Amino acid sequence: MNPPTDSRKFKSINRRELLKLTPVVALGAFAIPKLQAPLLKAGLGFSDWASAKLFRSGHLAPTFSDSDLTPFPKFPINDYDVDDPGVDLERWTLIVSGAVQKPGNYALAQIQALPKINQNTRHVCVEGWDVIGRFGGARLADFLKTIGADPAARFVTVECADDYYESLDMATATHPQTLLCYEMYDQPLTREHGAPLRLQIPTKIGYKQAKYLTRLKVTHVLDRVGYWEDQGYSEFYGL
Repeated sequence: MNPPTDSRKFKSINRRELLKLTPVVALGAFAIPKLQAPLLKAGLGFSDWASAKLFRSGHLAPTFSDSDLTPFPKFPINDYDVDDPGVDLERWTLIVSGAVQKPGNYALAQIQALPKINQNTRHVCVEGWDVIGRFGGARLADFLKTIGADPAARFVTVECADDYYESLDMATATHPQTLLCYEMYDQPLTREHGAPLRLQIPTKIGYKQAKYLTRLKVTHVLDRVGYWEDQGYSEFYGL
């Protein structure tokens, strides 16, 4: 009869060997074409779920001094389609709908009447570059209060003049650094950078920060997540 210690040692070795084999089994599964897409989708879904659970609404992204700013001419212009979708800046309004008490069309002046926030924060692009910019605007949280957004709603969605679209979970939408941004470097947004209004979210990757906003909806259910997310990119992608 073997001593109990030998039995425990044998089980411990087996567990260690199994853990060593796990990556090999996973890689083997990825080698099967039919399993690649489901595995990638499941992995991305788990990553988004974990990121959302770890997100802290009171935790602020780093801010920087003016001396750290990337010069405005060197701030990249990045679009999925066109640099300027031709927004009529004089007649522009933000169309608000969904689970709100005050739907309707909101002029830029109404958004600018809310408390203004200036912040020097990092903008991170999924393509691998990042810059530090100066952004000014109203907290999205303040705007949601103004329109009487349902506090039980789960998402805010936006549509854009270039047909781009995006969504935010409510925790991100109400984060104190999430802005309806109408200024960069203390000047009105240029057309290339999203005039007259864009999202600025230093806790998120760049593609979540939609430009040329035309519509905003508060909702309990998403019909679609976002332009890139609906093509397989991360839905949460917190920084």
